[in-house]
Order: sequence, then structure tokens, then C-alpha cells
Amino acid sequence: MSDPVTALDGAVSDAGIATITEVPLQGMITLRGDLSTTAVKNAATGVAAVDMPGQGEANCVENRGICWMSPDEMLVLCPYETVAANIELMQKTLSDAHALAVNVSDARASFRVGGGRAREVIAKLCPVDLSPDAFKPGMFRRTRMAQVPAAFWMRDEDSFQIICFRSQAQYVFDLLTVAAQPGSEVNL
Repeated sequence: MSDPVTALDGAVSDAGIATITEVPLQGMITLRGDLSTTAVKNAATGVAAVDMPGQGEANCVENRGICWMSPDEMLVLCPYETVAANIELMQKTLSDAHALAVNVSDARASFRVGGGRAREVIAKLCPVDLSPDAFKPGMFRRTRMAQVPAAFWMRDEDSFQIICFRSQAQYVFDLLTVAAQPGSEVNL
């Protein structure tokens, strides 16, 4: 049996105005259901060990968290090696609730963009107002990044985390690297 690996084997680009780093293997569980029900909330928070985020938000600590994806969907983050056990725990918590928990860890890739100009790099690629007054740490968006769907959130004032489909990982890494190339500052 082969060992799991990330899409780009830990790719890093740090020669530009921001650092782009592929995130190590990350457990990701899509949880769909009525997000207002106690069972669905408890399934998500019990695995992630964080509070439920509000609409358009992510609540993440290290490699655990919950990201609001849509009115009936959350992305629950956990350590990669705990996904199977966490889905089992979620299914027990959900009991008779009409909900679905699915492991999407190996279908996704994730990157961090960090540094004082990280906001500029993301703003070049996504149709989202990323001005400091409009987009703050903990805010989450599903959108397009150039030609592909992506989701991202601010982890702190100087870093973003991005999730995309694994099949598009190289394209997204290359986009970010070009957007962060030396001399490409827009001086927002």
C-alpha cells in the first residue's frame, strides 16, 4: 500500500512578494444538512473542537476547524489520520438527522499565502473586495481564482489559506506564484 502524499509534494515558492506553501496532508470532511439543528452542530464542533462559525466565516485553530461553505454545508477540518474515526463519530452524533458526512481529503489541495503582501496576491486573482475594512481574519469566501473554483479564508492579518480541487493544484500554485512574482506589487 502506498503512503498518502499531497498533490505537489510540499511545493513552496518564496522568491516573490509573498510566500506560497502547500499545506501538509489535511483531513477534510464535507458535512451537509440543516446547520441550525443541534445534531449537525454537535457533529461538526465535536470533531473540530472549535465553535461553529457564522455565515461567510471560518473558525480554525492549527489543523482543526470549521468553514461555512453554504447554507447547508460546512467543511470540517481535522488531522488527516483521524478522518475515518471522525466520520464514524459524526455519524453517531447525527443519529437520525437528515445529514451527510463525506471524506473529501484526497480530492482537495490546500495552500497558504503569507506575508505583508498576501492580500495583494489573492486580490489579483479573485473577484472579492479584499481591502482591510472589507475582509478580515476569519472571513471565508467561495469564489473563482482565475479559471477555477476555490475557497479561502484569512488565518490572520498576513496569511490566507486556499482550498481547491486536487486536480487543479498545479494550476493554482502557478497562479499564486505568478501573482507573487518580484516587482508585482500593486501598493494597496
